[in-house]
Amino acid sequence: MTEAEWAVVRPLLPVPGWMRGRGGQPEAYCHRAMLDAMAYLVDNGIKWRAMPADFPPWDRVYAFFRRWRDHGLVREFHDRLRGQVREKAGRDPWPTAGVIDSQSVKADAVVGADSRGFDGGKLVNGRKRHVVVDTLGLLLGVMVTSADVGDRAAAHILLDQVTTAHHRLALVWADGGYTGSLVEHCLATFALVLAIIKRSDNVKGFVVLPKRWIVERLFAHLMGTRRLVRDFERRTSSAEAMIYWSMVLLMTRRLARQHRGRG
Repeated sequence: MTEAEWAVVRPLLPVPGWMRGRGGQPEAYCHRAMLDAMAYLVDNGIKWRAMPADFPPWDRVYAFFRRWRDHGLVREFHDRLRGQVREKAGRDPWPTAGVIDSQSVKADAVVGADSRGFDGGKLVNGRKRHVVVDTLGLLLGVMVTSADVGDRAAAHILLDQVTTAHHRLALVWADGGYTGSLVEHCLATFALVLAIIKRSDNVKGFVVLPKRWIVERLFAHLMGTRRLVRDFERRTSSAEAMIYWSMVLLMTRRLARQHRGRG
C-alpha cells in the first residue's frame, strides 16, 4: 500500500482483542504487512506457498486470512470502507436500493464435488457467485454456491442476509431469472420491492439494460482479479472472503485517489 492508501485504511481496521483488554498476545506482524500480502495474493492469483519473501511467511498470512474469515472481520472491514466510499460520493452510508445477479465460474480441481455443480444455462462446471450491490456497484452481500443452484433459491437466503444487515434497503432490481413467487416473498417477508428488468424480445445483440449493468461492472472487476478468474478455494466461505478482499483492494485505491485529489 502507498502512504495515502494506508492513511485511509488504518483508522478503519478492526482493533485486536489484546488492545481492548480482552487478553491474548500482540500479533507478530503488523496489519499493514498482512494487508499488503493479501492484496498481492488476490491481485496476482498466486498460491499460498508462493508468497514472496518480502512478505510475512505464507502460513502466518493464511492464519491471518482464516481468522478474519471465520470471525467476519473481513466483511466488517469491507463494510466500513464501503460506507466511506458512499459518503465521499455524497450518498448516505446506508443504501436504500440495490441490484441482484449471479455469475457462474469454473472451479479448480481442489473444489470438491459437494460444492460444485453444472450450470446448464452457462455451460459451466463449477460454482456460482450470487451478489447484491448498491447503485454505485459496491458489494452489499455475496453467497457462493455450486453452479447448479438456481438464482431464485439462492436469492431467498441472500436477500434475507442482506436485508438483515441493511435495514433501509427497500428496492432491488433483478433480471428475468428472479421472477415467480420470489417477488411476492420479498414483499411479504422483507418489505422489499423486487423489480424485474427484462430484456425485450425484439432487440438483437448486446444491449445495456437499465440498472442491471451496475452489477455487471462488479463482475468485470472480479474477473480482472487473477485469484477470482476461477474458483480456487476448497471452502465456499473462503471464496466469499476472497471476493470481499478484492473489493477491499478496489475501494482502498478509490479512496486514496480521492484523498490525493483533495490534497
